[in-house]
Amino acid sequence: MAQATGPLAQTLSELTGEGEIYERLQNGAVRCHACGHRCFIPEGRPGICKVRFNDGGVLRVPWGYVGALQCDPVEKKPFFHALPGAPALSFGMLGCDFHCGYCQNWITSQAIRDPKAVSLPERVSPSDLVSLARKHRAPILASTYNEPLITSEWAVAVFKEAVAAGLVCAYISNGNGTEQVLDYIRPYVRLYKVDLKSFRDRSYRELGGTLKNVLDTIALLKAKDFWVEIVTLLIPGFNDADEEITDIARFLAGVSADIPWHVTAFHKDYRMTDPDDTPPSTLLRAAAIGRQEGLRFVYAGNIPGAVGDFENTRCPGCAAILVERTGYRILDYRVTRGGTCPDCGTAIPGLWRGGAYHARTAAPGAAAAPDGRNTPERVSR
Repeated sequence: MAQATGPLAQTLSELTGEGEIYERLQNGAVRCHACGHRCFIPEGRPGICKVRFNDGGVLRVPWGYVGALQCDPVEKKPFFHALPGAPALSFGMLGCDFHCGYCQNWITSQAIRDPKAVSLPERVSPSDLVSLARKHRAPILASTYNEPLITSEWAVAVFKEAVAAGLVCAYISNGNGTEQVLDYIRPYVRLYKVDLKSFRDRSYRELGGTLKNVLDTIALLKAKDFWVEIVTLLIPGFNDADEEITDIARFLAGVSADIPWHVTAFHKDYRMTDPDDTPPSTLLRAAAIGRQEGLRFVYAGNIPGAVGDFENTRCPGCAAILVERTGYRILDYRVTRGGTCPDCGTAIPGLWRGGAYHARTAAPGAAAAPDGRNTPERVSR
């Protein structure tokens, strides 16, 4: 794999710092541990992501810029159990360790790999991003739009200042992690959303990863007490069969019945224009399967008004509506400052207004009693 070339690649090679999530090997090679590929990178070569590269036996990593910046509701990430209704300042860099043909954020994620991806980097400092979050009254700062794992050193530099300023930090990720990178970001990242794209390894290999590594990462995230929410984009003919949906729901319930699972609708994008857009009936079918398999919080997203009660958060104890939604709009919010149901006192897992945090209320395997796309726009600076 030759070093990527071209004007953008040259610019990005200058916007770098020395990495921290790697080891030095013999003959000037390095081993990167930022994502599940664990790339062996000889001198002068990049990793699979194209943006982490070996320069004289030193791993250079993205630093000091953003490729996308937006402030929008946290429900758009989506997180439904993390400060509902709060704005999240979201920043992205460039590059990804996957190459999904339906990527909504391909302009940023496939930079260098795809010559049509033309998002340009803009220099910023960590204090710039923290100041922007304060300006927009956003209590959440999120790394998204490309794969944040491969830019973790920069995220940590930003998040150190953000945490000191009282902000909550989040990753919106494909979940292709390693224990090393999770331990590295854990002091600063509280919220972690994983795209669980399929439950078939052959499908994951088409996208550039492996199923086992994503499943292992989800289990590690819960074990390390990140707040985790899972999204599965249901694509007709790719991952929408009842058997596969059941396998996903059963796995998640086995990790924790309290993991919120969002099933969302595919729309034609990037290089995948053959399948039909996902109908609401598929989301409703998948959501029903999720509940049957023991998940307490299942949501059907991005077709607001067409999925009934699956936009709302209900108490698993008494079934009272605690957060009523349509799309990104919060219509009613009833979770107490202590993070409980006001009617029956059941602790509701998540991070709630007032600072209450419950990581788990149900044992693994316990039985169960938004409009739009996460795509970037510029925000005013």
